[in-house]
Amino acid sequence: MTDRLYFRQLLSGQDFAEGNNLADQMVNFSYLIGDLETREALIVDPAYRVSDLLGALEEDDMRCVGVLATHFHADHIGGDLMGHDIEGIAALLETLSVPIHVQAEEVELITAKTGVSTELVAHHSSDVVEVGEISVELIHTPGHTPGSQCFLVEGRLVSGDTLFLDGCGRTDFPYSDSMQMYESLTQRLAKVPDSTLLFPGHRYSPLASQAMGETREKNWVFGPQSLEQWLSVFA
Repeated sequence: MTDRLYFRQLLSGQDFAEGNNLADQMVNFSYLIGDLETREALIVDPAYRVSDLLGALEEDDMRCVGVLATHFHADHIGGDLMGHDIEGIAALLETLSVPIHVQAEEVELITAKTGVSTELVAHHSSDVVEVGEISVELIHTPGHTPGSQCFLVEGRLVSGDTLFLDGCGRTDFPYSDSMQMYESLTQRLAKVPDSTLLFPGHRYSPLASQAMGETREKNWVFGPQSLEQWLSVFA
């Protein structure tokens, strides 16, 4: 842990994109992660109104040097969502030229969704993105989408739609895979200590964050004791 870490959780429709009905309904979280000494920051999942997120950084005397994308769905990075055109990384790149850090499995999907291509940086699990002197580990957690990823930084796990405080990302969407989700939850995230604070991609519960240990104890998705039990619910 270091006192250099800059970390903010912002709720769509409330902390940014206020007055946007879709943002209010979808209750997405975006995150700002940075180094308080170098004043550099990354935005996790910029969507709905990127100028608000950039404004939040500016108010804190921070500047955006990159984006971390949890997965390719429009409510996280922009694009078409059931006929709604959501602002996202394409709009941000009209203002700033910064890298968009994604998992390699999702490069083509993100380009198809947003039109963004050359700025995408393809990663693999356990890659580390540095922002100033702060290290963010990328954990590939397929299941909800092929390239879903979580971000581990100084005792905090930003989990996107892989894991919520109550439940997990849906596995009945195109490109979803229930078997991969089981592996991600029970094996790929097993390295994350119980003391780590979980910060999800949506506010689907009264609390906005919670310790991983408490989540593993209370979240029903950790109830199945085998892949067979899991598939009986999720397949």
